[in-house]
Amino acid sequence: MHKSLQCHARSNTNVILDVIENDPEWAVWSQSQLDAASLKFPLVINPVIYAELSIAYRRIEELEAMIKSAGLRLESIPREALFLAGRVFLKYRQLRGTKSSVLPDFFIGAHAAIAGIPLLTRDANRYRAYFPSLKLIAPG
Repeated sequence: MHKSLQCHARSNTNVILDVIENDPEWAVWSQSQLDAASLKFPLVINPVIYAELSIAYRRIEELEAMIKSAGLRLESIPREALFLAGRVFLKYRQLRGTKSSVLPDFFIGAHAAIAGIPLLTRDANRYRAYFPSLKLIAPG
């Protein structure tokens, strides 16, 4: 699979939302990281990130226009990543995690891990804990 940059929500979707919403604390950092990454890799989102981004828009056409203008590419999550997300969720539950269904971050982290692509995020802790080999682009 090609090298690309996976962007996501609460952490990675937040990176995109920081720019869209001009977040006073994070917009400058997030924009600079997206700009730098776009010079090295295609910027990729998956269906989970797409759904998380949709909360910022009233109409699908607005979201589609932003994705196009930002140069983001939507890719589906491969089966191997879906399987890994389930396995990671099982580990989470064994460690006394309280959620009853697979977390969005697990789909995103598994997708990046299986594809061997870096993940741009402001929330690296969960990714480091569950995907230790995943390359992260994060503050600090």
